Amino acid sequence: MSKQIRLATTDDYPTILEIWESAVKATHDFLSEEDFIYFKQVIPTDYLPNLEVFILTERKVPIGFSAASEGNLEMLFIHNDYRGKNYGKQLFHYMKDMYGINKVDVNEQNLPALGFYEKLGFKKIGRSDKDGSGKNYPMVHMML
Repeated sequence: MSKQIRLATTDDYPTILEIWESAVKATHDFLSEEDFIYFKQVIPTDYLPNLEVFILTERKVPIGFSAASEGNLEMLFIHNDYRGKNYGKQLFHYMKDMYGINKVDVNEQNLPALGFYEKLGFKKIGRSDKDGSGKNYPMVHMML
């Protein structure tokens, strides 16, 4: 079995942050450097400890991670070296089966992510001017 999805531990946080950084640098060109640094600091302290985070590996190489809460996909990031190779779809379906995911919020400027979720069957149902941290990054609310 070359692919594995398992519950992440605090020992995985540095790896999760590497994956996050790779994915964000490739897809979030709208994010200011100041906010990039902010999120990099708060993810391991404010977000990861409050969620069950799952990490996807292939041949023990960490490729992506995801977390969900109450039917909402909270995060799904794939290392940029592995984007476009169906890892995101596999991780999404695992999380959907486990958590009954039917909602996701996506940065409006992240067109690749919007397209990804639309291909999975999500429809836009609303919009917010700010993200969950109160920052000026509009969010699109999507539902299956």
